[in-house]
Amino acid sequence: MEDLEVVVAHSERATLRVGDVFLKIDVDQTRTDVEVEAMAMAPIPTPQVLWRRPPVLALAALPGTALGRLGEPSPASSAAWVAAGAAARALHDAPLPPWPGRRLDELAARLDGECEWLVTSGALPRDLVTRNRRVAEAALRPWKPVFIHGDLQITHVFVDEDRITGVIDWSEAAPGDALYDLAVLTLAHEEHLDDVIAGYGADDVDLDVIHGWWSWRSLVAVRWLVEHGFDPSLPGCEFDVLRSRM
Repeated sequence: MEDLEVVVAHSERATLRVGDVFLKIDVDQTRTDVEVEAMAMAPIPTPQVLWRRPPVLALAALPGTALGRLGEPSPASSAAWVAAGAAARALHDAPLPPWPGRRLDELAARLDGECEWLVTSGALPRDLVTRNRRVAEAALRPWKPVFIHGDLQITHVFVDEDRITGVIDWSEAAPGDALYDLAVLTLAHEEHLDDVIAGYGADDVDLDVIHGWWSWRSLVAVRWLVEHGFDPSLPGCEFDVLRSRM
């Protein structure tokens, strides 16, 4: 029996690693349905599905290492970040998945609710929340939907030297705003935004929208992180992202 490693665990999901196999356990099988179908549709490398016996999904480990971790300098080269941008572009150019994405009014309502909680709970100062709420408004505008990963954080992108070996955790995949993926990918790693844009191959990326999604993502994440045992106040994490907008 190989050693068992708990990769992540909270009240909704757990991921275990046994040798070269990842076992994902999710209380909501609709998320797993999305993950499996999205990986089958994606035009970029994804983990191999070994088997599925609800509530468990078994995936083969990807070669390479994650592009980085939130709160830590990325060990990856500039070329690897360029490759990540190119992978995002390939995904966004693919046909849309058939299920609906989140509506603009839903995203705005979620932002309003989380900002109210942040202030009333005392989690963050009112002026910090207010300022970032204004920054986030730039992202809440109509967009042409594309096939987005929906949670394209750097821990979900695997590289081997300068090559993308795969992208994991597709349960949030849906039609959505391309710039949301680029923002999540570069959250707290603003120094690599130019590399990502270069790989993406667009000369008209609206940086105000990227900044808006950085603020939106950080504001709406805090309550969930706290309630599930994570610390958004660690150096380089969500609180620091919000302070950087001041």
